[in-house]
Amino acid sequence: MVVSAKSSPLSELRIALPSLPLRLQEVGRFVAANDYDATTRSMRDLAAEAGADPAAFTRLAKAIGYSGWDELRAALTEARRPSQTAPFSGRTRGRRHGPNADVALVIDKLEAEAAGLPRIPAQPIAEAAHALHDAKRIWIAGYRSCRSVAELLNYELRLFRPEQVQLVGTSGPDDLDLGAFQPGEAVVVIGFLPYTHASVRVAQAAHRSGATLIAIADSLSAPMAEGANHVLLFEAASSPGFFPSLTGAIAIAQSLAAVTFSLGGAAAKKRLENTEARLTAASTYVPEKG
Repeated sequence: MVVSAKSSPLSELRIALPSLPLRLQEVGRFVAANDYDATTRSMRDLAAEAGADPAAFTRLAKAIGYSGWDELRAALTEARRPSQTAPFSGRTRGRRHGPNADVALVIDKLEAEAAGLPRIPAQPIAEAAHALHDAKRIWIAGYRSCRSVAELLNYELRLFRPEQVQLVGTSGPDDLDLGAFQPGEAVVVIGFLPYTHASVRVAQAAHRSGATLIAIADSLSAPMAEGANHVLLFEAASSPGFFPSLTGAIAIAQSLAAVTFSLGGAAAKKRLENTEARLTAASTYVPEKG
């Protein structure tokens, strides 16, 4: 099926709902209410949460004119993409009116951020942390706003693995680091729509080298997640405001660091204590009063 660029799969779904069998109506309402999950989670996971047979999602897609669930999910993913020329301004809405409009926006944003965190699957993060623990060296790449997440993960990991963790591009041009990736190493790439060419180049270099690729991304279809050994998904688009949310990406990064440290056992704790001693000797922190 070829869907018009102006066509909204959610609109098509809602229009078709009244004419569908009762069970498909229930599945259709679930998809309409959870369209982000529909683009990022497996059909089996969705079915379990909806209390439905996985095949019902395929039947739903075919009932509204798609060849199957994969095509409907692809259309839902495409519909969520902002314009490449206006990825941030395209998210804006008119300013609310009323004496508490600004407070209401803050509340909505905080609630959306808090609601997104429990939807991050824990098991894939734990599995990726095992890969980091086993890696001889860890490379981390994040560009533009994702640089902050990359630097946070780099900082936390280097507290107990200072010689084995490095940000891509900090010691020279990116391409020199891309050529240094090796099997047995891990490469973490962080990104969300719109994706940078640089993040895709890092992911492709990791894949070619045989290193373990860990993608922290907002969608399974993210180009820097293609071929990844581990894809850790966060919600970037569901929070209100002109700029996508990085809250989930930060939570994933900190979870990766926490589990990797735990796996390191006594050796990791000793390295962390050595780092703390060095920081204390350098008077890095302002002393507490009292």
